[in-house]
This record gives sequence, C-alpha cells and structure tokens, in this order.
Amino acid sequence: MNLQELSVKEFIDKVTGNDPVPGGGSVSALNGSLAASLAAMVANLTVGRKKYAEVNDEMEQISARMTEQSAKLLADVDRDAEAYDRVFAAFKLPKETDEEKAVRKEAIQRETKYAAEVPMEVARTASALLPMIDAAARRGNSNAVTDATVAMMCARTAVIGALLNVRINLTSIKDEEFVARLREEADRLEADVLAREAAVIAHTKKACE
Repeated sequence: MNLQELSVKEFIDKVTGNDPVPGGGSVSALNGSLAASLAAMVANLTVGRKKYAEVNDEMEQISARMTEQSAKLLADVDRDAEAYDRVFAAFKLPKETDEEKAVRKEAIQRETKYAAEVPMEVARTASALLPMIDAAARRGNSNAVTDATVAMMCARTAVIGALLNVRINLTSIKDEEFVARLREEADRLEADVLAREAAVIAHTKKACE
C-alpha cells in the first residue's frame, strides 16, 4: 500500500489498526513533512508583503526548499514501512540447515542496518529544516509566528522519533563501528533539535506578550 496516497482519515485508521506499520517511524517522517509544509506556509505568507521586503528573497528560498523537503519526507513515510517489512522478511527465512541459518543471520543484520539507516536519513533531513524554520519564526510574517513554532515542534518530533527508531535497531546490530557512529550522530542531532526548539518557543512566547 502506498501510504502517502491515503486520505488523512485513512492514514489515521491505518495507524490505529493492529498492523505494526505504519508505526512510529512513518509518523515521525510525516511530522517532518508537516513541519516543512508549515514553514513553507509561513514563508509564503511573508513573500510579497511590503513590510517584509528585506527578507522577501530569503522567504522565497525557504518556501521552495521546504516544499521540496516536504515531498521527500512524505516519501519517507513509505520507506520506513518498507524497511520494517524487509526486516520481517529476513526473520521469516528458513533456518533448518546450518547454511540456511547463516544466510538468515546475515540477512537479518543487513536489513536491520537498513532499518536503522532509513530513520537516520529522516532525522538528518528533518534536522536540516531547523535553521530555515528558525528564520521563518524570527523574520517571517509575525502573524504566523505560532505556525512557525508548531513547525519547529513537528520537526523536533520527526528528529527525536526517528532517532528512537535508530536506537532500537542498533541494539540488534553486531557491527560495533556502525553502532558507535550512528549513536554519536544521534546524540548530536538530538541535542541540537532540543536546543533549537527551546529557543524558538521562548522567542514566540515573548512575541505573544
């Protein structure tokens, strides 16, 4: 099933069901897509306004970039579900003979690595949105500052949610160098998004006084 082609209600119904996909990884990617879309909206509400002439070019660039990244993250909704299916298929491989056991073991490790790499890519993509969302919140149309802040909060959910999926898959991977590298990157991305979110929320609260 192509998840991104579902209506909002159909997708929610699918998440509500008893299948493991779409799960937290797909929902994290969807949050990233929503973050980018909201930030694009704020930029579009800024472009062409005399009051914001000085940032018009910047907002046009943000709008274009966010629209592009929203589509990429939407596609990741399906990629994450596919990654789960690949791991599940590896576990279902035959294991009667020593040769079959070896093939199965190798497949599980390979597909589990893939299942860690997909959400890491989601986290990286969502993390790259953060400076542009921050710019939209601080320099975009002030009437939409809360929308930009919700975009930042959605981006935080995308990053943290995706990284949790990375971390849980790393517990099953034997490649110590691979595990250490992704854990280090996950720690860095997590700290960055939390700091950026806190800064934008503080800015928005002050703007609402």
